[in-house]
Amino acid sequence: MGRVVAALLLSAVALSFAPAVGTASAQAFMPLGGRTSQPVGHYELCQRAPAECKQVSQKRRPVELTRDLWKVLIDVNNAVNTMYAPRTDLEMWGREEYWSYPVNGFADCEDYALEKRRMLAQAGVPVGNLLMTVVRQTNGEGHAVLTVRTSLGDFILDNLEPKVLAWQDTDYQYLKRQSELNSGAWISIEDDRQMLVGSVK
Repeated sequence: MGRVVAALLLSAVALSFAPAVGTASAQAFMPLGGRTSQPVGHYELCQRAPAECKQVSQKRRPVELTRDLWKVLIDVNNAVNTMYAPRTDLEMWGREEYWSYPVNGFADCEDYALEKRRMLAQAGVPVGNLLMTVVRQTNGEGHAVLTVRTSLGDFILDNLEPKVLAWQDTDYQYLKRQSELNSGAWISIEDDRQMLVGSVK
């Protein structure tokens, strides 16, 4: 009986780390375009906190997605999503698109993503693999998430989704993200999956 239970537990662990099975396909990574405009909220954050946009990384491979890192991604996503209550920038700051770290127990989408980025960097993930990303939801509204570049593809940490998902498994239209080489530069995303979000114009 003990062997059956042990086997079931091992199966559960393997399933919980499904991304580690096999190798990454080309679709596992976002197709990138050229340099593009910096979101105004991020630009203003850089003016208030210049160190945020002076993180330069050497060209390197995406971070190796190990079982330990997968657990860290899940734990950080869950912790930040439950640590703060959602509140819009307009409610908190009286204006739209004010990027900041969470304050007083509240956060907007980009605040959640910034805090996850900070926590993962503190956990040892290179900042060049932790990229703020702007997307459009199926209802047409803008949204910000955190992309983690890994050896098995790009994964999304999102305050609207409890699971860490591969980017292609989300319903967003991806617009732009931070450059992996320079935290102050932004790169366009050539998302050709628009048929999945056909209601977005």
